[in-house]
Amino acid sequence: MMNIRLSEAPKKTASLVPDPVLFGFEGPSGRVLGRGAARRLPPGNAATLDARVTGALASIPAEGVIGGALPFDRAAEDCLWQCDGQPAPAPNGIAPAGLPLQDWRLTPEPQAGDYARAVARALAVMYEETGRQDALEKIVLARSLLVESTAPIPVEALMSRLHADRTVTAFRVALPSGPAHPQGRMLCGATPELLVEKTGRRIVSHPLAGSARRLADPVADRAAAEALSNSGKDHREHALVVESILDTLAPWCRALSCPEGTCITSTRSMWHLGTRIEGRLRDADTPSVVLASALHPTPAVCGVPMARAARLIGELEPVARDFYAGAVGWCDARGDGAWYVAIRCAEISGRQARLYAGAGIVPGSDPMAEAAETGAKFGAFLAALGLPQDAGLAGVARKDGEN
Repeated sequence: MMNIRLSEAPKKTASLVPDPVLFGFEGPSGRVLGRGAARRLPPGNAATLDARVTGALASIPAEGVIGGALPFDRAAEDCLWQCDGQPAPAPNGIAPAGLPLQDWRLTPEPQAGDYARAVARALAVMYEETGRQDALEKIVLARSLLVESTAPIPVEALMSRLHADRTVTAFRVALPSGPAHPQGRMLCGATPELLVEKTGRRIVSHPLAGSARRLADPVADRAAAEALSNSGKDHREHALVVESILDTLAPWCRALSCPEGTCITSTRSMWHLGTRIEGRLRDADTPSVVLASALHPTPAVCGVPMARAARLIGELEPVARDFYAGAVGWCDARGDGAWYVAIRCAEISGRQARLYAGAGIVPGSDPMAEAAETGAKFGAFLAALGLPQDAGLAGVARKDGEN
């Protein structure tokens, strides 16, 4: 477990953010916390990330750390913070207040029916392109829920609730402010998906693709898991993700394998198909964030082929993804660290929280079933805000026995 306090930087610097926590991660891999003022790495896109990070790591002290977020769009600017690393005070154990939200309004963007029509359009494109060399094989379409409250949304209380599910990694990253967000903004979430973790030469990735909602009744819940395990559509979707990650990591590695095969895994709210990938790097000095950038975005959040899917996502989704479906994480002075897929998350800014959720679309997908999947994926974050867990299912016809 790593607990880091950021060092003080000059007072009048444009790259400073006033929030006392610049980034934080807590989950199965341990705890990393960046506090106080920090230097922001010169922003840039995926094409310049390797050079910028390598330069920063060359001058960072042994106890230093870099943490932050990569956007979904590889051509967009990232947000990475550097600190020199000082021990941070332990939490005082007092539960922060402010949740559940008392007065709130929720706006789906798009509505479930419109989302289903976008899914149908994507399926039509797949059908039309059948047999073409660059034919669309998979696309991940997302939708958004805008939660508006009469009072500022308390990030500390939200993070305390997100930490409650120990199967996920709760995270927060301060994002650049601007005219549209003068009060600042924070990306907060509880992701179940490890993009890549590096320790020396050893790397691990655990992609998830193929999902089913967990149910309150134990018998129905187990049946949902078994149905997912036996779903040909979900296994096809999952295989595309695993194949892409193996192909991307292979040039970096001396050895690469999936020793456990594909298994059912779960969070409190969802079942997933997951495959643990293990490897040994050719170069132990490769920074974990460089590996994350090479992998991102995987077919789990974009599609196959990536460029084709990304263009269609821009046409079909009414709300820009920004840092949703990007990557969040950290690396130390050795380049070791962990990076996660930025899903099950929301951008928090003042009285607003914009939640995001997506579903993988492949031939055989059912448009309304995919809308229901996104609604279920909103559930964990809605519950953390103290809102009805099924609020994201508005407008979605559910099967008997679901609640």
